[in-house]
Amino acid sequence: MSDDHRALVSQFKETLTQQRYSPVVVHNYCVNADMFLSYLAKQKITLEAVTPRTVAHYLDLAVQRFRRRHDRVPAPRWESIPRAGVHGLLKVVLRRWPPEPMTSDGDELLCREVCNEYQKWLQEERGLAVASVDALMWEARYFCSWYIARTAAASFKGLDIRDIDTYFAVRAPGLRRRSLKDVAERLRSFTRHLHRTCRTASDLSRQIIVPRLYAYEAISSVLSVDEIATVLKCARKDQSPTGLRDYAILQLLATYGMRAGEIKRLSLNDINWRADTLRICHSKTGAYSLLPLMQPEGEALINYLRDGRPKADVREIFIRTRAPYQPLSRAGIYNVVRRRTEAAGVNPSGKRGPHIFRHARAVSLLRASVPRKVIGDVLGHRSLEATTPYLKLAIEDLRAIALEIPGLEVCS
Repeated sequence: MSDDHRALVSQFKETLTQQRYSPVVVHNYCVNADMFLSYLAKQKITLEAVTPRTVAHYLDLAVQRFRRRHDRVPAPRWESIPRAGVHGLLKVVLRRWPPEPMTSDGDELLCREVCNEYQKWLQEERGLAVASVDALMWEARYFCSWYIARTAAASFKGLDIRDIDTYFAVRAPGLRRRSLKDVAERLRSFTRHLHRTCRTASDLSRQIIVPRLYAYEAISSVLSVDEIATVLKCARKDQSPTGLRDYAILQLLATYGMRAGEIKRLSLNDINWRADTLRICHSKTGAYSLLPLMQPEGEALINYLRDGRPKADVREIFIRTRAPYQPLSRAGIYNVVRRRTEAAGVNPSGKRGPHIFRHARAVSLLRASVPRKVIGDVLGHRSLEATTPYLKLAIEDLRAIALEIPGLEVCS
């Protein structure tokens, strides 16, 4: 083993240890990383020249080596062990892995060039949030691939509104008007960029019609008080580290109506245990709310921090239960809600993310005669108008004050 080889494995081991991987996992990852580096040395391949094909070839050899050594075929998921070690090493050493695939195909190069320009414009000139850029880029890449494959064009000079109509005919099936509106707005942005960079002769964004949505036209998913109690009771029975974490998250969602992003960013610094207060940074406004930390929620947080949360260097409260111990993502929080509601046998109609608890909290405050301004402050709304949509959820309350229609007879 060369000094450089040994240094890379040592660096990899140190990184895994800092990320709180178990000693067994660290050992296995380093053994496989060491074997992969030896393979590269024999093949005279530098780390910078490694491609996904190189890794795939090495993994095939690893499977063959296993068969010769044990005289049997490895288990179906055995290959994931050496793969994890190799990919982990490459991510630490190369910083960017997997690399963007190389291509000499003219159509792919055109698509990649246009989309890279578009992404740079969205990030640097428009300064959009990461989530917004990701959504716009997904539509742009999908449209580029579709258009180039359909027309075999070497540029976007021939793009016209008939192509846009055909694209919508492909995208529309299965989408609701809300989703169609999103597609239309993203396509407007992309075609505007194509015209701005002189890739199209006319600005097609002006001809793309966006479906009209009406305020408060749909009834959002919402949980009843009994359903929330059922979900919390079921989650509380799970005293594993994952169960303690999930129960604390559900308590915060049910009591404070927090958004997924607010749960994700909640930090140890946001809890004042002496004053029994909780500071929430609201996702959409960036403003802070200082709310009382109620006893059930405080106890749930203490139990998680004491018995469930792994030791980690991050300040965010809710983190992964397995290494690397990073803050829980928004998708992770959505999975918590979906998994726990299904386990409790609660199946709300429509969407099933964290917002169903937020809507339920708004309805409970409305029924408690809490002023709309206070409800908006609790939910982190910028204006009273933002709280208005929650009124439509108090269906029973609205039915109680409905006026009778004179002369209306019900047929038996």
